[in-house]
Amino acid sequence: MKGLHLHVDCASGAAGDMMLGALIDLGVPEDVIGEALDRIGAGRERLRVSRVTKSGIAAVDIKVDTGGQIEGAQRHEHAGHVHTGHPPVLHEEPHVHSHGDHAHAHTHAHGPAQIGHSHPHGASSPVGHVHAHGPKRPHAHYHYADIRARIVAAGLTDGTKRRALDIFDRIARAESKMHGTTVEDVAFHEVGAIDSVVDIVGTAAALDWLSPATVTCVSVAMGHGTITCSHGVLPVPAPAALEVLREAGGVMADGGVARELCTPTGAAILASTVTHWGPAPTGRPLAVGWGAGDADLSDRANVLRVTVIDEATAADAVWQIDANLDDMSPELCGPASDALFAAGALDVWWTPITMKKGRPAFQLSALADRATRDAVIGAILRETTTIGVRYAPRERTVLSRHSVEVATRYGAIPIKVARDGAVIANAAPEYEACAAAAKLHGVPVKLVFAAALAAFDSTR
Repeated sequence: MKGLHLHVDCASGAAGDMMLGALIDLGVPEDVIGEALDRIGAGRERLRVSRVTKSGIAAVDIKVDTGGQIEGAQRHEHAGHVHTGHPPVLHEEPHVHSHGDHAHAHTHAHGPAQIGHSHPHGASSPVGHVHAHGPKRPHAHYHYADIRARIVAAGLTDGTKRRALDIFDRIARAESKMHGTTVEDVAFHEVGAIDSVVDIVGTAAALDWLSPATVTCVSVAMGHGTITCSHGVLPVPAPAALEVLREAGGVMADGGVARELCTPTGAAILASTVTHWGPAPTGRPLAVGWGAGDADLSDRANVLRVTVIDEATAADAVWQIDANLDDMSPELCGPASDALFAAGALDVWWTPITMKKGRPAFQLSALADRATRDAVIGAILRETTTIGVRYAPRERTVLSRHSVEVATRYGAIPIKVARDGAVIANAAPEYEACAAAAKLHGVPVKLVFAAALAAFDSTR
């Protein structure tokens, strides 16, 4: 399935365990994930994989054993000291983390958006649910810098390492902004850190094994209302999850549920993975995976779905419409083209020709689908001097296309990308955006073009 397209459906929100479950259900071998967890020092035995049914949908459910420590990781003890808004944690054995389930095997209090540990995972706890507050006693945490160094030093594949670091970085930036601190000062609770490492490194390993060419998602349901935590009442969407999506240009939807649906980890995985926020492309679905959240929602299955799509080149039928013009001023050609595009033409072009009596002339040609053919013909008859047109069906083969944005020193520039299966056949910056950026910065358009293509190439 390498080099194909993934489409993610998040009608019930998103969380790390839901994404990891969906990828396992999709066909990613558990050994691939287990090996990555071993290499990072978390251990494959922490991952508990089972199959459940959510509102009639069979899905993979993930639980994480958060007991003990991450092997070889630096652990810090503090008594009653709160890092990045996180109150102390009371640990009780066994530490099987059920991702937001009400019956936790460990009791803890936490702030509005713990790093990688923001409840509820996959809409698994109602808005307003308050976790038990343990006494202020010594607890352990891991600094973000320690976890990052651990990932860098681990013997992970390059793709797994790159994805895991990017996901963690996104969460840390959101948390540091939300709490008014620096990224370096962000700290993870011990339970939250272990849970995050398993979810994020496991998901990164699964995505590296799949190696999708592109990933789409229309939007992620966030939920609404309020959630009560140790800092008081906060609005839903979760502040850190919202910041992650805002920074990445992601697309959110309410979801119509009065609870927190999307966790910071879920948002960061999507922000790091999705290459285009939009509908699924045309193609053949090859495999479907379902990942379960913990709660039972009243109006829908609490699941996240990932579909593998083969974007083969597609053949379709269009109409070509032609008219010969030997008595029309060239000044009118531009407005005529605009009118044809406004009528629904897929393409418009002019060809110099010679007509009877040696007259220089133009042939106007346009492509249109069946639904817009008559409107385009009407525009030709209205906007040009011709008194008749010819049209005939044409078959064409088109590559799958999507648009991505790249960051340049001249601002964000959209790039139209065409693929032949998994192979990028062409990438072209959008002219209008380049022209606007060039005008704003007082540089030639060609420099903006070159910067956009260089930025795109660096992301491949």
